[in-house]
Amino acid sequence: MNTAPNNTTDKVKKTAANAAEGLKSGAQDAAEKAATEASQYADQAKGAAADEVKGVASALRTAADEMRSGSPQERTMSQIADGLADASDSIRGKDLGEMVGSISDFARRNPIAFLGGAALLGFAATRFAKASSENNRHTTAVAPLNNAQDLPHAQSAVVGRPTHLGDRS
Repeated sequence: MNTAPNNTTDKVKKTAANAAEGLKSGAQDAAEKAATEASQYADQAKGAAADEVKGVASALRTAADEMRSGSPQERTMSQIADGLADASDSIRGKDLGEMVGSISDFARRNPIAFLGGAALLGFAATRFAKASSENNRHTTAVAPLNNAQDLPHAQSAVVGRPTHLGDRS
């Protein structure tokens, strides 16, 4: 007579265990999918960074080619370009964990060089952002002048201030 309550309890326990196993499996699948997507995103970002570094190396190599052959500036630019090309290949060939480990090791071995490089990179990024911002602000379309009365308006549009002469509102 006590077998019915035991049977029901066993069924409830089995159902709960199956549900827990299903939830655990679903959570593992979701975690694996998220890890795969994060890894793919990191690989794409790593590839983009490697392409940018390679582009800078190419630009430096072009600049070095335009300098007087054998000059100290030409040799320096060529060495920097070669170093950046090697760095680009290294970035492309390592996974994210290896790169972080390499950077950490370099920072521990050469803290002054690491901090100097980080500061230089920050200054370069700031200058690049500022130059890009100024370029976008200064590129405006200028209408052709139809007559001499348009000259004050055209001058004010170029320097970005309103005219007080000949306002034709």
